[in-house]
Amino acid sequence: MNLSERQQRFKDCIIEDPLNSENTKFHKLFGVSNSAKVIEGGLQLGVVNLDNVKPETDGFIFACVLGFPPEDEVYFAVFVKSGAGDLIMRLNQMRASGAASKQSENKVAETAATPYLELVQESTDNLEYSHRNNLVAVYLADDGKLYLRNKGFWDSLRFDRNSFGDGIAVDKISTGLYPPAPSARRSLLAREFVGFLGKFVGRDKVHEVSPWPEESNVRPAMKRLPHSLPLNEISKGIQELGGYYIDNLIERYHAGLNYHPDKHFVILAGLSGTGKTNLAIQYARSVHGLENMVEQDPFLFICPVRPEWTDPTGLTGYYDVLSDRYIVPPFLEAVLVATANPETPVFVCLDEMNLARVEYYFSDVLSSLESGHPLQLHSNSVPLEGSTGGEIRADIPLPRNLYIIGTINIDETTNPLSDKILDRSILVDMSQVDLAGYFSSMKSGNAELTNSIDSCGALLSELNSCLAKEKLGFGYRTAREALLYHHFNTNALNRDSDDTIDEILIQKIMVKLRGSESQRNMLNRLEQLISRYPRATQAINELKNDLDEMGSFQASR
Repeated sequence: MNLSERQQRFKDCIIEDPLNSENTKFHKLFGVSNSAKVIEGGLQLGVVNLDNVKPETDGFIFACVLGFPPEDEVYFAVFVKSGAGDLIMRLNQMRASGAASKQSENKVAETAATPYLELVQESTDNLEYSHRNNLVAVYLADDGKLYLRNKGFWDSLRFDRNSFGDGIAVDKISTGLYPPAPSARRSLLAREFVGFLGKFVGRDKVHEVSPWPEESNVRPAMKRLPHSLPLNEISKGIQELGGYYIDNLIERYHAGLNYHPDKHFVILAGLSGTGKTNLAIQYARSVHGLENMVEQDPFLFICPVRPEWTDPTGLTGYYDVLSDRYIVPPFLEAVLVATANPETPVFVCLDEMNLARVEYYFSDVLSSLESGHPLQLHSNSVPLEGSTGGEIRADIPLPRNLYIIGTINIDETTNPLSDKILDRSILVDMSQVDLAGYFSSMKSGNAELTNSIDSCGALLSELNSCLAKEKLGFGYRTAREALLYHHFNTNALNRDSDDTIDEILIQKIMVKLRGSESQRNMLNRLEQLISRYPRATQAINELKNDLDEMGSFQASR
């Protein structure tokens, strides 16, 4: 769709608005010379010809567009209905003031202008006006009102505007975002601009429209359900995205997500840093045909779980009285996107899902997942406007193309999963790691880390083997960050390799050590492995002293 077609569709959509009538003047400000721009204290909507406004005009619509990188466009239309009379009076004032400056040429104009001069000239001695309104600059100020001038421009609205009266009231602003996306997530600048408009005129006056509902930017590769893809193709894609997984993990995960035709719910459990969230992300991107981790995946949603969640609102949203909108969190957004795109798999990851009691906040979703009944969102018979655009009806079924993945850690900061959750999911354990194989794969894709891997890779593998026996092992994230730390220190800072490894042991590996008498053999083995590193050895001796004196030890005490 080219630019002129987009503009025409936006215009057609706006004309259908109830505020528009046969006596409403519609103005397109889409050109180069009359386009919108942000200025200090407000927004210049553009420059418009208002020279021939008829007395029966009952409203004005100013349609504008602003572009935001990389490709977003925000179309917006400012409606003036209740303030139409004030706008017409302001046009007359400016024309009269301009005519007054031509007294020598037209004495009749001078006489007609007299009633209006005091209002516009008292505190604006240097402001000139034209006797015509063919080039009127229209401004939306931070007080939510419109201000006009018919000669010259303002670079800032940070001045005393009292001489112009109360400004012209804005009744409504309709926004439309292009290109149409499968979700309401946009470039940060585009979304901030919509909020910028709402801050000026009030959020209740800003409404999103969809002039381009039939257009989709969904690639053909994204319209493939995972069960229809060869597993080796998915595995290859995950590997190219940097994933390294052992023990047939990808196969088990793939089977857990796809064995049931209607229910797709897998929980990934294991040590922190073993790649649980990464697996969910890389699998989704591989299924969607994305070849890198940079490009945005519009059908992948990450929903961080918060420990204070005790009800479903963190997932399914709620009606906010202050904004008069239904707040749409990432999980509900995923449901809406999946509903709108039934041929495309939509993945939502509940990250750290057992930070809160899962059966408290997940019960409604779980019930809908099992029974097939719609997910109840609100009790209003009329759909509510959502915070991300579009309408939110009272209930919505969970679509069959929605894939739910939860990640959990098992430690003292988390809550255990009840049988109700375990019975209704596939739990895939990711506790096993293969650091030696991981380091080998890293050398092929991260050649700059080869020296660091050669320097400390073997030691990290031995340490992890020792710690894993006591369930204190570490995952791929810790190993990778240790290598990055070593690489930076020895290259950018020209530090000694052994000193750097000593720091890594103290700052990264040993910080989680804890236990009692049954872990004494572990401490002895660690002491042997790190004997060449003085600070780490001293730390082990201190832990052993704590064990002798108190019967337990904890590195981060």
